[in-house]
Parts: sequence; C-alpha cells; structure tokens
Amino acid sequence: MKRLYSTFLLIALMSCAAEQSTDKDIVRNPKEVVSENGLEVEVYDFENFKPFLNQQNDQIHVINFWATWCVPCVAELPYFEQLGAEYPDINVLLVSLDFPKKIKESLIPFIQENKLKSEVILLDEPDGNKWIPQIDSTWSGAIPATIIYKNSISVFYEQSFNFAELEEAISSFTN
Repeated sequence: MKRLYSTFLLIALMSCAAEQSTDKDIVRNPKEVVSENGLEVEVYDFENFKPFLNQQNDQIHVINFWATWCVPCVAELPYFEQLGAEYPDINVLLVSLDFPKKIKESLIPFIQENKLKSEVILLDEPDGNKWIPQIDSTWSGAIPATIIYKNSISVFYEQSFNFAELEEAISSFTN
C-alpha cells in the first residue's frame, strides 16, 4: 500500500511539474492568456513576471521592453528577431507595454503583420513607479529598454539598438 501511495504521489507531482514548467526553466503564471486569430499572448503582473528576470541556466537572456505605439521600439524589433534567428541559443523575450485592453485589436495583429517569431508577452502593471526601479534603478521608464543577462551578470540599456550594437552587447556574455 505504501509503495502504491508513493507511486501515485510521484505521478501526481510529475504531472503538476509538466503542466507548470516550460523549456525556459521557469514556472509560468500569467494572470491571463488572450487569444485571437490563433495567436495567444500571456499577460503578467510584475510579481509573476519576475522569474523571467532571473533565470540561472547558463543561457543568455535578452528582454526588450517595447510597445506597438513606440516608433523607436518598432524600428528595432527586426534586430531582435534577427538576433533570435542567428543565435538560437539566446532567449529573446519581447515584453509589450501596450494597453491590456488593446491586445486583440492592436498587439496581436501587430505580431501577425510583422511575423514576429520571438516570444511576446504583455506586462500589465500600471504603477510604473513600483516596478520600473526593480528592473534597474537608473531606468527612467522610457522605452525601448533592454536587459541582457546570463546567470547573475546583467546589463541594462535604455536605448534603441541596431543589429551590430546588439551583437556587441551580447559579445561580453559569450566570451
């Protein structure tokens, strides 16, 4: 009986872990998933977004904060897409700061029209004064902004990038 109970418990735990974990080594806990035209966008509050900022898995992570209404953000997106395509070992995450009520009418159509391949999530945390300094104490809140990190080494950029600049920024993590 004890062995049967142990087996059942092990199966239950493995099932729960399989449902919660992903190939990105974090537990995903979006507060909402919005679907439209066959595309899903996960929506996170800041507390549940934090694990994306601190993955200790020897992988380079590039997290870009942007919005569809931000002209310099949109201009640099192709470079992040190119980075993800040319460096498949780098995890590129595009964090939209668009308005949550506009996901179906603006964000999802934008992702589809621009054929974005990188993962896109939406951060829905209205009090920027609370969460922005937790990203980086020097961040004014302007976008585009990008964090590049690997394990405990992290660099924050409050600027636009071209592809050469992105490659240069990640080079310090690859050497």
